Amino acid sequence: MMAKFGAYFLTASNFVLTDAAESIVNVIASSFAFFSIYLAAQPRDENHPYGHGKVEYFSVFIEGSLIGIAGIIIIIKSTYSIFYPNAIHDLLTGAAIIGATGIINGCLGYYMIQKGRSLKSMTLDADGRHLIADMVTSIGLVVGLTLIRFTNILWLDSALSILVAIYIIYSSYKLVRKSVGGLMDEADFQVVTDIIKVLGDRRREAWIDVHNLRAQKYGTELHIDCHLTLPSYFDLTTVHNEVSLVDKMINHEFGVKTELFIHTDPCLPNCCHYCSMPDCPIRSEAQTETIEWTMDIVVRNKKHFE
Repeated sequence: MMAKFGAYFLTASNFVLTDAAESIVNVIASSFAFFSIYLAAQPRDENHPYGHGKVEYFSVFIEGSLIGIAGIIIIIKSTYSIFYPNAIHDLLTGAAIIGATGIINGCLGYYMIQKGRSLKSMTLDADGRHLIADMVTSIGLVVGLTLIRFTNILWLDSALSILVAIYIIYSSYKLVRKSVGGLMDEADFQVVTDIIKVLGDRRREAWIDVHNLRAQKYGTELHIDCHLTLPSYFDLTTVHNEVSLVDKMINHEFGVKTELFIHTDPCLPNCCHYCSMPDCPIRSEAQTETIEWTMDIVVRNKKHFE
């Protein structure tokens, strides 16, 4: 941030100010992200039975909002400068400084995205993507400043600033949209799809159907609840063992700490035509079809025959 503001005071370029102003957001947002990651790592307590992971969504919301505000301010100032331009100078030196900061931000952003994926941290991933966007902005700045230096078209400074600000506002929208979706417990269809694939690939004959499946992330933990239909003649111990198998399988395959709430349903005569349980003592009709578990089927709050 200090390097970019140094480049701005050296060049008096609105284009450079665009990048410098966004760096203020980087510092503020990263400070809040630091606190949110610390809080999200705290264990569950009586007031937070699902943990503190959702604070990450607030962090991303604040970061996205600050980026958007910075973008709007940049557009207002740059529009004013189109009509009332000011002299700019030392553009190549400013471009060199911005280029160096862009390389640093790009390396840090890539590292944070990789860490965010391995630690399942939305905040680290969002902050890393913000820094990658900052690197892209810096590359555009270097190209733009060089162009202005050799063409001497001063209005390009403000015009390019507005284009970059629009990109910043778009980045802001994506972050805010993602955070609001998380706070509203919006379904993550990719996670649900992955769960359904794991269940389908490891499907046991006793698992007659799975329905009303829902999944929600709370920080680094995944919570899943669903209904599992099992043969009605199973005793309680057998039912418990089948549920435990689902629990262990999901936790092993996903590599994420997952808490499952599984409601078990007894099978009904109408289940027989798609049940593959061998030597069933209560079967009323032969199996005539195999129902593939898909998103449309598994997320419904109905058995497969309903």
